[in-house]
Amino acid sequence: MNTAAKGIIDSNRTSGINQSFWTQSTQPIISEKLNRNIETDILIIGGGISGITTAYSLLKAGRKVTLVEDGYIGSGETGRTTAHLTCALDQRYFELEKLFGKEKASLVANSHLEAIQFIENTLKLENIDCNFKRVPGYLFLSGNDSKETLTKEYEATKIAGLLTEMLEQVPDLQAEEGKWCIKFPEQGQIHIMKYLKGLTDAIIAMGGSIFTETRVEDVSNYGAKANGFDITANHIVVATNTPINDMVVMHTKQYAYRTYVVAAKIPKGSLPYALWWDTGDQESKWVGAPYHYARLEEFDEQYDLLILGGEDHKVGQAESECILEEERYKKLIDWSKKRFPAMMDIIYKWSGQVVEPVDSLPYIGKNPGNDNIYIITGHSGNGITNGTLGGIIITDIILGNENAKIDLFSPSRITLKAAKEYLQEVGNMVFQYGDWITKEDVENIEQLLPGQGGIVSTGIKKIAAYRDEMNNFHTCSAVCPHLGAILHWNAEEKSFDCPAHGSRFTAEGIVINGPANCNLKKVELKSKIKDVGISPNSSTIIDEILPVEPKIQPL
Repeated sequence: MNTAAKGIIDSNRTSGINQSFWTQSTQPIISEKLNRNIETDILIIGGGISGITTAYSLLKAGRKVTLVEDGYIGSGETGRTTAHLTCALDQRYFELEKLFGKEKASLVANSHLEAIQFIENTLKLENIDCNFKRVPGYLFLSGNDSKETLTKEYEATKIAGLLTEMLEQVPDLQAEEGKWCIKFPEQGQIHIMKYLKGLTDAIIAMGGSIFTETRVEDVSNYGAKANGFDITANHIVVATNTPINDMVVMHTKQYAYRTYVVAAKIPKGSLPYALWWDTGDQESKWVGAPYHYARLEEFDEQYDLLILGGEDHKVGQAESECILEEERYKKLIDWSKKRFPAMMDIIYKWSGQVVEPVDSLPYIGKNPGNDNIYIITGHSGNGITNGTLGGIIITDIILGNENAKIDLFSPSRITLKAAKEYLQEVGNMVFQYGDWITKEDVENIEQLLPGQGGIVSTGIKKIAAYRDEMNNFHTCSAVCPHLGAILHWNAEEKSFDCPAHGSRFTAEGIVINGPANCNLKKVELKSKIKDVGISPNSSTIIDEILPVEPKIQPL
């Protein structure tokens, strides 16, 4: 199974120890590091699908664009997607009707169709070979859902103008006999890193500037500071999955989840190219019922790659269901083998971060309170189409073009009908601050084996400790620098994850997922002993650090 060596995250290349098929089957997309002060018209922060699409679209319109990425292009969540291109959304259309009305639900459907068409048109225009295919998609019932869900959804999709069909059988799935499904025709799929490489080449060819390994430290109305240098800009687009320029407002309107993916070889021709999704676990404790999803991808002359995902949970809260992160893959594999018995050995596994907005739609537009700072965030499980849509909408806003979608996806919108979900998610977030008084993962730092991490308490202090493969200890404050929640150890991805807002850090304390935009504070050990590098009583050897109180902000 393909994983990174020695349990260390190469955060320039990917945001987890387990690399995706996309990142392992292509060369990293690298540019120069920012090493000087620069001026530009439009600064884009983030080199995933949202930032790259925005840069491409604005350059096509003749604007001067500079893009900065703290890792490599696609090294964040875009490189960990499963790249379903679909108008079948995480939220059902009959629910969107309740929240926004039938007219806006139809606009949402058309938006995703537009995004798929944009991708197809662009790869043809730029001659990008990224394994693009138009494929059917099938939405079928999960084990604890009822046919009423499909009936209501089918009716809502027809009202929204989609050319869906109700089928009496789920095509090509075992263990789903006699179950109805909705067919979504003319959906799509791509190899996402090949697509990003093609867009990056087009951006450079049009005169755009791209800087990788360039971390933004501060954002203002005048630009940003990155790698210690000033970038002066008239417009700033923050396309980082979770906004790094906002401490509270947007992070009470969206919530971070982990989702899990496995990929197995399957004999070529044993399955057609298609997309499959179930309707989700209706008994789940999470607001968004986690669902399973599957697709094929080209692999070699003998085999295709069957890519399967699901088993989601709130970031840093896997243990609340008594199913740890590393156990999620087994559950996913068991589910998959029942439905795809031709699947062979698992050769890739990875997890990704999904940001769920409280009212189901992404936030695209002007950052609340700013006239020239824009954000693209809240993609749910439809990151490639929502990210593409973000680039289209931000371009229209900056150019002053009329677009009916601008108000629909505005980050300043208030959706009162989603108040129940909002209160449930906020209640969960506030509950996480109870970790300040809960028991630590390990009583003594010496209990950690090589490659293990955990949270250690020293009085009122919480320490994020990791013992690497060379027996060296790495110790940092376990307090998330965003809003002060206590981090949790993710043994599967070798990271410290924030259960309140989804920030993630490597085992050594380097930030890899926002909203936090700085590394964890290092905590030094006072003395060392032979071999293990610490004294026998680790609970008394942590250097004095200022206690950090939880920063629960008013909502």
